[in-house]
Amino acid sequence: MAGTVTHDPPPAAGGGRQGGPLIVTEDAGLLDDLLRLCAAAGATPEVHHGVPERRGSWEAAPLVLVGDDAARRVRGAARRRGVVLVGRDQDDPGVWRRAVEIGADHVLMLPDGEQWLVDRIADVAEGVGRPALTVGVLGGRGGAGASTLACALAVTSAREGLRTLLVDADPLGGGLDVVLGGETADGLRWPAFAASRGRVGGGALEESLPELHSLRVLSWDRGDCVTVPPQAVRAVLAAARRGGGAVVVDLPRRVDSGVAEILAQLDLALLVVPAELRAVAAAGRVASAVGMVLRDLRVAVRGPYAPGLDDREVARLLGLPLVGDVPVEPGLQHPSGSGRPPGAAGRSPLARFCREFWERALVEARAA
Repeated sequence: MAGTVTHDPPPAAGGGRQGGPLIVTEDAGLLDDLLRLCAAAGATPEVHHGVPERRGSWEAAPLVLVGDDAARRVRGAARRRGVVLVGRDQDDPGVWRRAVEIGADHVLMLPDGEQWLVDRIADVAEGVGRPALTVGVLGGRGGAGASTLACALAVTSAREGLRTLLVDADPLGGGLDVVLGGETADGLRWPAFAASRGRVGGGALEESLPELHSLRVLSWDRGDCVTVPPQAVRAVLAAARRGGGAVVVDLPRRVDSGVAEILAQLDLALLVVPAELRAVAAAGRVASAVGMVLRDLRVAVRGPYAPGLDDREVARLLGLPLVGDVPVEPGLQHPSGSGRPPGAAGRSPLARFCREFWERALVEARAA
């Protein structure tokens, strides 16, 4: 029997979705499981019992899931990437031979491989490309100006046309939505994601967050919840990164299990250090703590400068690469009351610092 059936999962929250996977099987039980996993990933599959008769369907599908029962029927199909042979018998040694015969990239056994397959289906449904350049900002001591710089970097990135998401990872910081003047804006805050398990959809995450100054903001609210489980933090940040563009994370100075999950996904981080000896000493301890997880930590120095110190000397004392001197933007001592977020004045010294940082960082990312 030959035929095609299209199954519609609940509408996806994110925009810009790509085509769903192609499923090839006659095993009714396996098909039910694969349809369930597609629905969990927000994908609409196309189902066939063999190689599709419609020209180009096999080649054009972003992902092909071939049931082990159908391996013989697709043996003569054109070789392509993104073919997964799906079975149930963990003890069948012949499955590997059948996978080679059809040119499969992966052999997957259910139910053990369900989460991997949901992630893979969601990737193709979302059209995942280059992940976002993800930059953390943390203070060498309290009051160093890390939150101001994080907001300025995000505002500048959005003004330059990058898809931008700002993440507030400090539950005791009062909320970056306040800094941006959006504490009453509609959208979810961190506590709403505390129960997240497994994969979080990138498009759904982005659309659920407040949009302020042309960027999305994941902030803390003013409630009693100040912790989110590490697995939820990992899933949320991974979803934020899948959208591409830039993700800026305002980090606390302590490292707990949730912060460690964020540090592991950062491309680089900026340690903001006021140019005075006590701040340098405190920053050294912060650098030691985050350096155990973070791969690329750089220092951004903020004046005024104590006698005998300049930005290069601060970087030398800390043993970190220097990003530069962070300018003070007039009127931002109390940003939430000014009606203007950090970096909003496009020609200000702070905005220029942020723009030059992104230019360098993006070039480095492309080279890497």
